[in-house]
Amino acid sequence: MSNPTHPPAVGVLDQGPEPTFPPGFLWGAATAAYQIEGAAAEGGRAPSIWDTFSHTEGRVVGGHTGDVACDHYHRMPDDVRLMAELGLKSYRFSVSWPRVQPGGSGAANQEGLDFYRRLVDELLANGIEPWLTLYHWDLPQPLEDLGGWPVRDTAARFADYASLVADAVGDRVKYWTTLNEPWCSAFLGYGSGAHAPGRSNGADAVRAGHHLMLGHGLAVQALRATLPQAQLGVTVNLYPVTPASDAPADVDAARRIDGLANRFFLDPMLRGSYPADLVADLAEVTDFGHVRDGDLEIISTPLDLVGVNYYSRHVVAAPVPGEEPEKYWRAPSCWPGSEDVRFVTRGVPVTDMDWEIDAPGLVETLRRVHEEYTDLPLYVTENGSAFVDTVQDGQVDDVDRLAYFDAHLRASHEAIAAGVPLRGYFAWSLMDNFEWAWGYTKRFGMIWIDYDTQDRIPKSSARWYAEVIRRNGLAAQ
Repeated sequence: MSNPTHPPAVGVLDQGPEPTFPPGFLWGAATAAYQIEGAAAEGGRAPSIWDTFSHTEGRVVGGHTGDVACDHYHRMPDDVRLMAELGLKSYRFSVSWPRVQPGGSGAANQEGLDFYRRLVDELLANGIEPWLTLYHWDLPQPLEDLGGWPVRDTAARFADYASLVADAVGDRVKYWTTLNEPWCSAFLGYGSGAHAPGRSNGADAVRAGHHLMLGHGLAVQALRATLPQAQLGVTVNLYPVTPASDAPADVDAARRIDGLANRFFLDPMLRGSYPADLVADLAEVTDFGHVRDGDLEIISTPLDLVGVNYYSRHVVAAPVPGEEPEKYWRAPSCWPGSEDVRFVTRGVPVTDMDWEIDAPGLVETLRRVHEEYTDLPLYVTENGSAFVDTVQDGQVDDVDRLAYFDAHLRASHEAIAAGVPLRGYFAWSLMDNFEWAWGYTKRFGMIWIDYDTQDRIPKSSARWYAEVIRRNGLAAQ
């Protein structure tokens, strides 16, 4: 549906040496509850699947957990003041489901909701637009004990939880996204087991993906009923998928991975159907019997916006007989039905996550979503990079991260010039944090966190980003 509160579609952009973004472009930064909040057993909060997973030996590098993280729960007002100093126009945060509804069902924990009431009020008092994500991977453990996302009832519980949050802060929060990166929840959580809850079953992963989308649709309907003025969307992590060569087998490998990485979620949510080739690819994994009449109509409930998280590109090939597959950052079990696909590394610069840096892929991704799927406003809801940072003389000069942001913002500007209705950009991440299975060994933040003292140091990238926001554009190269 149309959204008159967004900036108008871009017709003319400053294409000069100092690219300028459209008036009203929403500049933000993003975090996630389990990665920064800490206070894991305070205020009525109960365990999530990530608490259980991180406390299980061998699951997280160094045995790290999110018990304390960045202590944002206690330091929230100071953190919001840092956001204001950076000039952020918006802050994308997630609500901890087990803090709000510890059992995953039933009455809300008012003490948990009070934290988010205070956060929203603090943001608004500092002129920062709250952008609320309902689910960033922290399923209450009791729901996992009942089967988790592969079980249909979890979708209904998610909609109930959405209503609890809406009742608490819906009068002050305009922007809502239901899910963050359902691909990761489904395929890393239930397919490869690399993420919580650590299960490895292809059929469970496919069912989880469907029920995540069903929960999304039910939540959108629940929010729409009580918050008619809210801007509702979802955030998906997308990748351009490129065959390593024009050989038919490589082209088919790219088709399969594109189906699992991108079309598995885009098609049901924006077209109301699963791609036929994807269903055929997964025939040996599942018969899709978990899909009931009416599900796809719910899943494709109309939205106001789409969030795109972008980090890198996949280059893939068919296996070469007698040749060992090249190592890649995801295990083959992330891709049910495509275990024989080879992920190719190209020798280009990478981040500390070993993810290839490919800014043109952001243009390609945004244009594809707009040209093939929807005229809805798009937002880059995550984009960023991990690098090895060091403190010298009380400063962190993260030149590689700064260059990464600069390249991807220029790509964002290029996408707008090509007609993409891109309305905002959220840097990942506001601060260093618990990087899931990597624990505290990877740093994505614009603000350095000393995990021993909880001291905060804005890095060079933070000061640079503040200047980008101030001028609503980029300096000449």
